[in-house]
Amino acid sequence: MLCMMIGIALPGSSQVDTVQGLHADSSLRIINFNPNFIQHVDSVNVYQFRINQDPTQYYWYLKNPPVGLTINKDNGLVTFKAAKNYFLSGKLKYDNSYAVGLGVQSLGHAADKIDTTFTISFYNTEIIPSTLKPSISGTLTVDEGESVSFRVQCETGSFPFETILFSSTVPIEDYTLVKQCNDEFRWTPGYDFVKDNDPNKERTVILNFVGTTRYQAKDTAAVRIIVRNTLNYPKAKEEFELVNQNLRTYILQLKYAFLQLDKKVKKTKSYRTGFDLTSAGTALTGTILNTSASESAQKTGKILPSVGVSLVPIKEATVPSKTVEQNQAAQIRSAIKRLEYLMNENVLVGEKDNDIVQKTTLLKGELKQAQVQLIDVPVDIPPDMKPEDLNNYFNSPKVNKKYRLKKG
Repeated sequence: MLCMMIGIALPGSSQVDTVQGLHADSSLRIINFNPNFIQHVDSVNVYQFRINQDPTQYYWYLKNPPVGLTINKDNGLVTFKAAKNYFLSGKLKYDNSYAVGLGVQSLGHAADKIDTTFTISFYNTEIIPSTLKPSISGTLTVDEGESVSFRVQCETGSFPFETILFSSTVPIEDYTLVKQCNDEFRWTPGYDFVKDNDPNKERTVILNFVGTTRYQAKDTAAVRIIVRNTLNYPKAKEEFELVNQNLRTYILQLKYAFLQLDKKVKKTKSYRTGFDLTSAGTALTGTILNTSASESAQKTGKILPSVGVSLVPIKEATVPSKTVEQNQAAQIRSAIKRLEYLMNENVLVGEKDNDIVQKTTLLKGELKQAQVQLIDVPVDIPPDMKPEDLNNYFNSPKVNKKYRLKKG
């Protein structure tokens, strides 16, 4: 596959073209200009550019030369040093045409000059295969919902990869497609990726990346990913928040029911106290009148104690004791205190609480149990009643003192 342009020495040689019989011309010209050069890798070649004028009165220069290409400014001798390490390091590439600017200018007259361009490319009879190298190696283990991300890198040989094809042993969705070298592959396995019948609650996926050059040379890189079954935490957190919201709503409903029962008990107690004070006042007045000197006053004093006694059955008939209501209010208060305590004891800890399922199950069970026990309690709240008012009433010092357990 040796391909040389006329005027280039064979690989490894240092022969310089010598042309005799130059004839001066009025206009400056390069008499042996060659527009294209092809050179084998790991070789050193030279080429002598010549002009139709006295070379001692001119100097030569290059513009944008690739690494390894130099020119002698005094005589126009171009040297090609295509060292192999230039290609291995990526400084030079095979089958790539490098455009090089060539110029020659008079030392005495700046306007007397030539600017032109030639190309040079490099080839190699030894084919170095290109390989794919993902940024991760071996086996990667992830949980459902955990993102997988890596780059598919290339070690370019004689010919670069022009396309990269992707395949998977298991159908996957919502991934970024790798099309060329250094593209990033991203994929997040869903929370339903691992099936119930998968052994050990794990599922293995092998990702295959196949790179192809222009000459259909191929290389395949495989990445093995083990996906483990895990909790769908975002969904579990939504369920936890829903249970807590239901608990807060039910607690407010119970506080309103407690408020209504407590007001009834308080009103009844006020009426019964009025009857008791009236009965006691009547009996006391009768006792005083019995000691009076007036006979009519003494007769009245004998009647009044009976009147006071008769007020007792009237009191029981008019405002009977609200023992049932008071016991029910105490039961509701106890349920509220228990639910509030459980909510405070089962808050989420950290960004990802591993006990979220157990806490949700516990709160859900306690809510259901309280609703069954207090199934007859009305739980409607009027729209004008604010949660702050209910909380302030429920936690007021008078209410706490009234329903506080007393030592026997």
